[in-house]
Amino acid sequence: MPRVARLAAAQPSSTSVLRPVPSVAREPAQPIIKWAGGKSKLLPELLQRLPSEKQWTGRYFEPFVGGAALYLALRPHDAQLTDMNAELVNLYTVVRDDVAALIDDLANHAHEREHYYAVRALDTAALSTVERASRFVFLNRTCFNGLYRVNRQGQFNVPFGRYDNPMICPTERLHTMSAALQTTTLAVRDFEDALRGARRGDFVYFDPPYVPLTRTANFTSYTSGAFDESDQQRLATLMRDLGRRGVRCMLSNSDTPFTRELYAGLNIDAVLAPRAISRNAETRRPVSELIVRNY
Repeated sequence: MPRVARLAAAQPSSTSVLRPVPSVAREPAQPIIKWAGGKSKLLPELLQRLPSEKQWTGRYFEPFVGGAALYLALRPHDAQLTDMNAELVNLYTVVRDDVAALIDDLANHAHEREHYYAVRALDTAALSTVERASRFVFLNRTCFNGLYRVNRQGQFNVPFGRYDNPMICPTERLHTMSAALQTTTLAVRDFEDALRGARRGDFVYFDPPYVPLTRTANFTSYTSGAFDESDQQRLATLMRDLGRRGVRCMLSNSDTPFTRELYAGLNIDAVLAPRAISRNAETRRPVSELIVRNY
């Protein structure tokens, strides 16, 4: 397949220099779930900062896959997507391997408060992989602001959302994402483990849980084990090590003194990013975020 320019639909600024990337599909796909910190609206900034064709000659890694917006915009043919959220990885695995069964099961769900809390209370260990994936999509599309949050026991605890008629089954997006994932490896792994085999020419995009903007804020819990400052430090160390091995890495994180200190000496750009999810609609204003590169 010929190489193509990056995602025209992302509408980067007229001054952006868009370079071709290895083995990408012609048609982008869109995320199938809402995700706090999702990168759909930040894509133009990310796309114009991808490695050059000479720098990126190998595989694509995304060890905090989340909503997978950048991956779906690029659709590289040789990719490894990982995350510590087992329910999220199960969802993508079912979308890849049995999307028709997932669509059929989603028909069992209704946008009703009583049904929502009954589904939320289900023991996922007693469900099939398809039922778990269906539950995940249903809760994501009907919960408060599309948040994903778990307590210390790993139980999803977001309340019922206020929507008039949410789309519970995004059929077209599910089919498109299934096609995109056919040549992709999916696994539940810590980010260090996921990158042990990374080698020169590979490209990694890191989108970890963000550093809190204030000392009193908490790291967002997407899994039962919080991502804390020691994990942020571990990630910064890994990014430098990968750079020495010829692995090109790009990272998104919040713009704080701690983050800038962690990545001092690397290529740091501050960009304005819209807040898609917030408790208060009036606070959903653009905030400064950092895009960090080791190239």
